[in-house]
Amino acid sequence: MVEFSVLESVDLKDYKALSTLPVQGTLGLITINNDVFICVVTGATRVATVRPGESVQKIDTVEFRDEINPYLSDTLSQDGFEHAYQSRREPILEHPCSTLKKLLSDGTFYYSVEFDLTNRLQDRSIDASTFDIDNLDDGFLWNSYMIRPLAEFRSRLGDQERGALDLSRILTSAIRGFVQTITVPASTSPFKTARPGLPSTLTLISRLSCRRAGTRFNARGTDDDGNVANFVESETLFWSPSGLCFSYAQIRGSVPIFWEQATGLLPNQQKIQVTRSPEAAQPAFDKHFETLEVKYGAIHVLNLLSETKPGEADLTNRYRYHVRHSPLNNTDEKSSPVDHQLLRETEYDFHAETKGSSGYEAASMIRHLIQKSADGFGYFLSDYTDDSTANNGSVNIHIQRRSIVVLQQEGIFRTNCLDCLDRTNLIQTIVSQMAVEAFLNSRTEHATPDFWMRHSTLWADNGDVNNPALTTAEYSSTEPIHILVGTFNLNGKTNGINEDLSSWLCPSVDASQRQPEIIAVGFQEIVELSPQQIMSTDPARRQMWERAVKRSLNEHAAKAGSEEYVLLRSGQLVGAALAIFVRSSVLRNIKNVEGSVKKTGMSGMAGNKGAVAIRMDYANTQICFVTAHLAAGFSNYEERNRDYRTINHGLRFQRNRTIDDHDTVIWLGDFNYRIGLSDERVRRLIQLGDLDSLYENDQLNLQMVAGLTFPFYSEARITFMPTYKYDVGTDSYDTSSDSGVLTLRREKARIPAWCDRVLRKGDNLRQINYNTVPLRFSDHRPVYATFRCTISIVNELLREQLSRDIYERRRREVGGSIANTKTADTDDEDLIGYDPVAPGLPPASSDRRKWWLDNGLPARSVVEAPGVDFAPNPLRSSNPFTSTEEPDWRQRSKAPLSRIDPTHSSALSAPGPTRKPINEPLRKVPPPYDRPGITTFPSASNYSPTPQQPNQISARINQSSPLNPTATEENVFRKRAPPIPKKPVLLTSKGSQQCNIVSSDGKDYPEPQRVYNSRAPVPSAQTTPKSIPEGPIFPPPPRKLASSQRQPLTKDRVSKPSHLKNLTTPKPGDLDQSPPLPPRRQSTNERREGLIDGNDEDMRNMTSWEPLHPR
Repeated sequence: MVEFSVLESVDLKDYKALSTLPVQGTLGLITINNDVFICVVTGATRVATVRPGESVQKIDTVEFRDEINPYLSDTLSQDGFEHAYQSRREPILEHPCSTLKKLLSDGTFYYSVEFDLTNRLQDRSIDASTFDIDNLDDGFLWNSYMIRPLAEFRSRLGDQERGALDLSRILTSAIRGFVQTITVPASTSPFKTARPGLPSTLTLISRLSCRRAGTRFNARGTDDDGNVANFVESETLFWSPSGLCFSYAQIRGSVPIFWEQATGLLPNQQKIQVTRSPEAAQPAFDKHFETLEVKYGAIHVLNLLSETKPGEADLTNRYRYHVRHSPLNNTDEKSSPVDHQLLRETEYDFHAETKGSSGYEAASMIRHLIQKSADGFGYFLSDYTDDSTANNGSVNIHIQRRSIVVLQQEGIFRTNCLDCLDRTNLIQTIVSQMAVEAFLNSRTEHATPDFWMRHSTLWADNGDVNNPALTTAEYSSTEPIHILVGTFNLNGKTNGINEDLSSWLCPSVDASQRQPEIIAVGFQEIVELSPQQIMSTDPARRQMWERAVKRSLNEHAAKAGSEEYVLLRSGQLVGAALAIFVRSSVLRNIKNVEGSVKKTGMSGMAGNKGAVAIRMDYANTQICFVTAHLAAGFSNYEERNRDYRTINHGLRFQRNRTIDDHDTVIWLGDFNYRIGLSDERVRRLIQLGDLDSLYENDQLNLQMVAGLTFPFYSEARITFMPTYKYDVGTDSYDTSSDSGVLTLRREKARIPAWCDRVLRKGDNLRQINYNTVPLRFSDHRPVYATFRCTISIVNELLREQLSRDIYERRRREVGGSIANTKTADTDDEDLIGYDPVAPGLPPASSDRRKWWLDNGLPARSVVEAPGVDFAPNPLRSSNPFTSTEEPDWRQRSKAPLSRIDPTHSSALSAPGPTRKPINEPLRKVPPPYDRPGITTFPSASNYSPTPQQPNQISARINQSSPLNPTATEENVFRKRAPPIPKKPVLLTSKGSQQCNIVSSDGKDYPEPQRVYNSRAPVPSAQTTPKSIPEGPIFPPPPRKLASSQRQPLTKDRVSKPSHLKNLTTPKPGDLDQSPPLPPRRQSTNERREGLIDGNDEDMRNMTSWEPLHPR
């Protein structure tokens, strides 16, 4: 019973305080186990003020109280259990709302008692003092279920009482997401007001939808009502003391089709699966965008999925298909141009666009793609106006300020990536900035850098807050480190070991880059590549250079007062060497350091060309460094491409790890790619400083653009001169062609080129510097590059604890039920009511036993035809639930059979395992007949096939052959017998259309229908002929004899009539063997011997036949 009364009219003596803590708001009522609890906010923090009189509080703590209250929430501990007021013998009583309390107190819920927080400014009253409960958006109202009983109670009140209830602010609207206000000082604000000193406010409100909530991998795509996972409406608001109020909204959400993604702790290892066909998913897709169109207007989709990753590419293709078939785009092309479509899509591969040297700054290029839509959508703007009224014509004038709408937003951007997190948040930051800039430009104002910094801070804090998932952020953190890499082709020289290498290894860069955590140094031609050297590796030179590098690094560190560097690991392949130096303090973060080499010279046999690689695990980030020396020669770029592929696929670490298996990969070395211009042209461009023209003709650049080498790698912009080939000790490029000493010497002149390069790959890697230094003791110049790398650090203890919590929670949900138990005896089998309900049916299923999964077998179904002459009706729909007048079965039409054809035998083609034989008089098959030399048949006068004979033969097959199901114990059917070939291979010639068999009396007989018996004894020449029975004879199949056993037939043995002169005479023993294997193309000699004719067209389909064996 709920009553709403005036406070003064109620005697409070019989009431007690609801809570000992101050109540700051009411979220509603909830019923659990027939107990009604009221949820009140006991702790909150003010985080935002949108406009004066419109504040937002973040919920810190809540309480659940009920009338009887056996759960004393005042003493509820952090673990959700009640520990006070209980004796030692009483069990600990868990509060039924403990889980809900933890959820509402996690810091992601916000409420306001002063205005409608569920709607954007454009959809609610511009009067800050108005709070309309009836206009709350249920899609963002997370306490809608709890507030519904109070709202129903409110609906039954009178207008006066309803207004009093609203003024009490007992009913609050709670959202989940992110809300924050940043104060903009008057000195930074773009607008100057008449009252100087008053600050402006910049607010960001992100509302997470409650209609398809769920964790990251458990909620993907859309449902049948068009509600998508991770749907967030973000609103940027700017308020100025002058009365101007700006608002701009945009949305994000999962790809609105039916798709799923498997869970897993390893990133990028979750397989994406689309679960519905395009036709089945289109209705839900249309519902989603029709709802958005009604609420926001025109929609411009920004799809940030990758075009190369298989799963994301599949989602993009399906997204494109549904947008093209959406009713919002089905407009008359003549009257509605493309610019007026209500649904548009822009595909922007975020990772591909931002993996260059500019990094995430390159994402701002999306402005050019969406500028037209941004201008058309506009923004919401309200302003104050002064209304003056005179008092009965007197001089007393009353001025009243009220807010009016100036502009309204007419469309919205919908942004998505896979998770709608980092990529989406960065693009939405850019879109928000574009809208604010349009607003300021319309007022001829501009914002200061400090204002944009505050704007970026708001969106950065928004970040991942809108994803209520268990992500790696819960058990991991990130830390930036700095890396310096340097590559130098020494040309086999050692005179530079004692020189100062600090200009190369300790360059003048930003202070944050001067003491990097990791330094990778790669050398090429560390020894002279003589024929004696290329087959072996001498570590002496490498060790000398390692000491020189370490000495230079530590001398510079001592001057800077920093810690020393230590050699972590080094490797060498003849002339290529790689050494990794790290600061001593970071050694505790490095593990699993491995090295490997790969030869590419002389087809992989020599080490004059190849690569050296070293990998490591820095915290939980896998890093790999590769130094390579690729094939030389101006035109050998294809060989250099092959060298890269050989190294990338052939170089392996332990556990078969490849280079691509790492999070961060850096290649450095002498790649030997040249500039595809003439020597004179290159030198002329170098003098002019035209590096762009040189780079446009750089072989490595062209090959990477074509995707023929180093795919998915990036190189920073080259701002230095070509590094090869110099005259040693000078800054002049190769002048050997000008010496004129020898013709051979002149041919060795080299065109200047950028042979020494540094390439990178990894989303966590950002390159800062890329340059060369003038060390002149080699014909190459050394190159260095600096990077900022974001390292992931996982708290293993916390991750293990979270994993155990997830497992235990899932275990409690599943319980002890087993889908397919292997135990023979269970308690369920002894319970009453689990016996079969009818004879022939299995026992009823239980929690531990399911009859359709017995013995691990899948569910099965048996369908029998009503008779042997029936077959499934092909005209009936494959969907059994479709209404149709077609019967399930159709009766076969019986046609007279002229020969043994299993396809026309109902006994052989009727479905079902228990068919009955045809009720016809059966006749036993006569035994095989043998005769010395050759098998004979009755005369033509005694053998005349009748129409009944095929049926009789069919009956014999049904009874005596293995195809008869009643003739075997297991009733197992074999393959059907093959029909008799039109041209028996041994008894016909190419020109004959009918085959007759010649007997010893000189008469020929037509070939009868026969069944081969492979088990019949082989006849011999001494066998006495038996009496010839009546009816068709079934001779044994022919058998090929060895050439020594063949006896040619003579005229005194076989006599041919004149009309059979062209027939091939069978040889003795040719009819004594089982049927031959399926025909094959024979040689000319075999055809000449008459073993098979050249036409095997009629026997191509005999591969699945088997002979029939008479019993």
